[in-house]
Amino acid sequence: MAEGLLRERFPDKIVSSAGLLDITADWTADPSSVRVMREHGIDISSHRAKTLTLQMVEDADLILTMEEQQTRTVESRFPEAKGKVMRLGEYGGYDIADPFNRSLEFFMETYMLIEQSIEQLISRQPNLDH
Repeated sequence: MAEGLLRERFPDKIVSSAGLLDITADWTADPSSVRVMREHGIDISSHRAKTLTLQMVEDADLILTMEEQQTRTVESRFPEAKGKVMRLGEYGGYDIADPFNRSLEFFMETYMLIEQSIEQLISRQPNLDH
């Protein structure tokens, strides 16, 4: 969902998402994610999960995580990421939990948190919007 929202918000930027677990590589988007995003006019039905690689880290200007533990894991696995990683909910002081295997309502709440976090990020980092 975050990738879809960020692509929508920043059409001129290269946006991609990647996970930390190899076992999820090539998974499709959860049907609840697809539904929630479609209700907000964004199609993520073609999404396929990828695993974060060193090349992705080196190519990235900014790496957003959903949870503080993910930030620590990325920086631990990829020392090159230090200074590029931040938690999406950083400015709101919260983690955004993975809604996998949760209710549709939880997916909706997650969408709202991601959307809110992107707006907080833009308000604190206005250079992102250029």
